[in-house]
Amino acid sequence: MDRVSDAAAAVESTVDALVSVLESAGLGHATNVPPAQLRVLAIVADTRHTNMSRLAEALEVVPSSASRLCDRLEATGLLRRVPDPRDRREVRLLLTPAARRLLDDLRERRRQALEEVLGRMQDEERQDLVRSLRAFATAAAGDDKDEDGSLRTA
Repeated sequence: MDRVSDAAAAVESTVDALVSVLESAGLGHATNVPPAQLRVLAIVADTRHTNMSRLAEALEVVPSSASRLCDRLEATGLLRRVPDPRDRREVRLLLTPAARRLLDDLRERRRQALEEVLGRMQDEERQDLVRSLRAFATAAAGDDKDEDGSLRTA
C-alpha cells in the first residue's frame, strides 16, 4: 500500500470517528427532527433566497420530495414559505425562530463534543490537526496556494 492510500484510509476512519462524535452530540434534543429535515434546515440557514428548486437541487431530490419535507417542517413550526418579493411565482423558504434556536443548540452541542475530544489531545497535536485540515480543505477546493497564501510549486 502506498503513502497516499495509507493517508486515505486514515482520513476515512477519522471521518467515521468525527461523524460518530457529531451524531452523538445531536442525540436527545433533536430526536423529534429526522436527519433529512435537519439537513433542509441547515441548507435554508446557509443559503440566502432559498426556494424550492434550489433546495431540491441541494438535496439532490425531485421538487415534490423537497416540498414534502418542507410540509413537515412547516407543520412543526420550523419553516415558513413566503412569496418571493422578486418573483411572485416563487416561494422563498425561511426559518422560524424555533428552527434557529434548534440549529444554534445543535451547533453548540456539537462544538462542545468536539472540544471534549480535542481537549484530550496535546497542544502540538491540535495545532498539527488544524494545519492538516486547512491543507486538506485547500486541496479539496483545488486551490493552487499553500495555507500561508504562497503559490504552490509542486
